[in-house]
Amino acid sequence: MVKSSIVGYPVIGENREWKRALEAFWAEIISEEELLRTTKDIRLANLKKQQDAGVDRIAVGDFTLYDRVLDTSTMFGIIPSRYHWKGGQVSISTYFSMARGNDDAVASEMTKWFNTNYHYIVPEYEGQRFQLTENKPLTAYREAKKELGIEGKPVLLGPYTLLKLSKGYEEIDVPSIILQLIPLYQKVLQELQDEGVQWVQIDEPILCTSISSDEMKTVTEIYLQLTKNINSLNVLVQTYFDSVEHYEATLALPVAGIGLDFVHGGVKNLENLKKYSFPDDKVLAAGIVDGRNIWRSDLNVKLSLLGKIQQHVESGNVWIQPSSSLLHVPVTIQSEQKLDSTIKNALSFADEKIKELNVLKAALQQGKESVASDFKQNEAALTAFNQLPARKREEVRQASSGSTLSDSKRNLPFAERKLKQQEKFQLPVLPTTTIGSFPQTPEVRITRTKWRKGEITDQQYKDFVKAEIKEWIQIQEELGLDVLVHGEFERTDMVEYFGEKLDGFVFTEKAWVQSYGSRCVKPPIIYGDVVFTKPMTVEESVYAKSLTDHEVKGMLTGPVTILNWSFVRDDLTREEVTNQIALALRKEIESLEAAGIHMIQVDEPALREGLPLKQSEWNHYLDWAVNAFRVATASVEDTTQIHTHMCYCDFNHFIEAISALDADVISIETSRSHGDLVESFKEYHYDKGIGLGVYDIHSPRVPAVEEMTEIINKGLEVLEPSQFWINPDCGLKTRKREETVAALKHMVIATEQARERLGVSAVK
Repeated sequence: MVKSSIVGYPVIGENREWKRALEAFWAEIISEEELLRTTKDIRLANLKKQQDAGVDRIAVGDFTLYDRVLDTSTMFGIIPSRYHWKGGQVSISTYFSMARGNDDAVASEMTKWFNTNYHYIVPEYEGQRFQLTENKPLTAYREAKKELGIEGKPVLLGPYTLLKLSKGYEEIDVPSIILQLIPLYQKVLQELQDEGVQWVQIDEPILCTSISSDEMKTVTEIYLQLTKNINSLNVLVQTYFDSVEHYEATLALPVAGIGLDFVHGGVKNLENLKKYSFPDDKVLAAGIVDGRNIWRSDLNVKLSLLGKIQQHVESGNVWIQPSSSLLHVPVTIQSEQKLDSTIKNALSFADEKIKELNVLKAALQQGKESVASDFKQNEAALTAFNQLPARKREEVRQASSGSTLSDSKRNLPFAERKLKQQEKFQLPVLPTTTIGSFPQTPEVRITRTKWRKGEITDQQYKDFVKAEIKEWIQIQEELGLDVLVHGEFERTDMVEYFGEKLDGFVFTEKAWVQSYGSRCVKPPIIYGDVVFTKPMTVEESVYAKSLTDHEVKGMLTGPVTILNWSFVRDDLTREEVTNQIALALRKEIESLEAAGIHMIQVDEPALREGLPLKQSEWNHYLDWAVNAFRVATASVEDTTQIHTHMCYCDFNHFIEAISALDADVISIETSRSHGDLVESFKEYHYDKGIGLGVYDIHSPRVPAVEEMTEIINKGLEVLEPSQFWINPDCGLKTRKREETVAALKHMVIATEQARERLGVSAVK
């Protein structure tokens, strides 16, 4: 009999109760005991919802206080020495120090989880001896069973994915790391078996990347060792985000079930299923409902897909589930009260996706006629949505289809533009700047909320924003920064702000998803063709420029980031949607330039996360992603300086593509990776301006001048002083005022000292 299963569920709660509890604990408003009690209540409420919805295989152990990869690191004692852990169960203090840093130690590196907008804490290998500090899946299983009577499916990150997501080791270290991990995983599984657990889910999304045949042999050997003494415990190896790279070898793993994604990479998985079939003695956990996007499933299409799958799988050996964990989508559409009904009816969040699974399960078990009304409602909702005029703007389609590379080149090559820009701006060597945003204080957020509720007038809100801009322009001047920003006080989110001002987007009230730690974002929804209507950023940028003799950067979010940080319509290719956004941004950039703003930053922090999991598909993605950036930026004058910013980007893998953006200056995060990024420049000569983030803005700690100096010095080993900019590693929106000013002051001091060492303190 077909069963329903959940790969993972959002941790944040319907009203972000989880976020509020964490931040109250960090602010010392609640105790550790209160934090644990509150998060337990949230965790059990999440499980109860799934239980009440009739899910057959509920994931337990997918809940986290910060990040599941960090949970795994601490569970196995993969803890860097700088946190002074002495062994045994890991304290909350050590756990959050790894995530956020402390007064004495920087946080561990944070980077994107595969090609999603979720960030994980990177495990660091220092040659340490691993140990099992706590069997967290077992603890989660016992809690669910005791409190709710749920026979849960414990979830843990697989050993090979854990290895591949880690840093600090050489290839020669791999065998010894695996030999350390195997007995720890064996112990976890043995204890789960002894407890009477029926199924355990081991996540191995790394199997969907371009791993080699030799690597797959290593995976096979790992699972032979893990399962050799496992008899009554059923192991499900779960993959997602794409098709598995080695289908036959994956299916031959000595486990009881395999989870495959039939949404992202579903074409290839289905082809392999037809070509190679599926073992009669294994369960196929078929991901058929999109776990990463918010569109309502076409139930007829999904039922047809299930019919094709069932032709190749033993009867009763199919589980239907989302394509991945539901942490990538909001909790429930029921919280949305203001959405247009036609659009709302076309949406499906985590809870609604579970209902879709139930309908499909009923159709398979009892026949489609048993849920005929559900299918009829589904078809009517999707038909009405697809007939919306905003989804069929022919003039937009025609314009964006002409966004070719030949339309997206600057008038002069960078070397010639650079000379003109140096003459125009007269900046000192090692110019200092910030990435764009300044602290969004409680006063800023409260005032914006009052304005949105109509409690203050538009003019009152504008006056408030101008006052914030004026104050921070003065602060930047007093600090001695060279290129200033207006602070983005009018913006809630770097994507949402632009989406609100472009046609083709729609917005939600409470559709939050976790980005990193307690940071939640409310992605806009691209439901129609994207159209520029009027200037979006000119007023604030021009006002800031009027207050100072310094250059002030105009601040925009780039087309690829707007795409990757939105929920995107699924009836057009992502390339087509990106071209529409790029043409709209081009008009905004031209408006800024016409208004006298001659430094314009077009941020692309999400360029990396859109990179496909398969290396064979990288070039195609990078070609159109780079082209979209250039479509947006190429029409400016030679003396207008285009900046861009990227977060957590694996620079080594696509440095040539980044250079091809043809931005005059790029700023990149390096602080959490301890300056490792500079090693890239020993292999590749980067000729454009570049700012290596010299301190981590995701941590509340204020780094010492010496820490920033170390990163600056590393950068100067491989970069020319004339191309090196100094800046934080990201925007400062989430930081407090005092720590922001203190950190920037240290940054300026470190820069001045570097100039003195170069003998260019007064040189421009």
